[in-house]
Amino acid sequence: MSKEKYPVTPAIRQLREHHIAYEPHIFTYEEHGGTAQTAAELGIPEHQVIKTIVLVDDNHHGLIVLMHGDREISTRNLARQLGKKHIEPAEANQAHKWTGYLFGGTSPFGCKTALPVYVEESIYALDTLCINGGKRGFQVIITPQDLAILNPQTVNVAV
Repeated sequence: MSKEKYPVTPAIRQLREHHIAYEPHIFTYEEHGGTAQTAAELGIPEHQVIKTIVLVDDNHHGLIVLMHGDREISTRNLARQLGKKHIEPAEANQAHKWTGYLFGGTSPFGCKTALPVYVEESIYALDTLCINGGKRGFQVIITPQDLAILNPQTVNVAV
């Protein structure tokens, strides 16, 4: 673990509260750099970088999907699996209201509003994963089993 100071975000507070071991990594955030930039900065495969996507269903309820950085979400398949008519990405301002995080710095941990969390099933096959720590340019490495504190449901919606 680096001796460099890192932010104590609501995500870090939740990880600490649940005694989850994490490895913090800070790097220069690049607008539109996405998971490819994160993977390059940290020297890990993009498949291991997990993005936190805030979505909204047809009843205007929010939800979070955790997906591999090199994959996309089939919102059609997600809606079908959840018994919804339609699911789409939430507007940035709505996602911020629900999570308390800015776009590019969204973590599934420490959200202002408790949203249901869905995890792409293949994420559990990883030894470790890299996920946002609650600030742009701040990632933490944890194990997939650590996601259990989110009470997630498993889905198969990667394309």
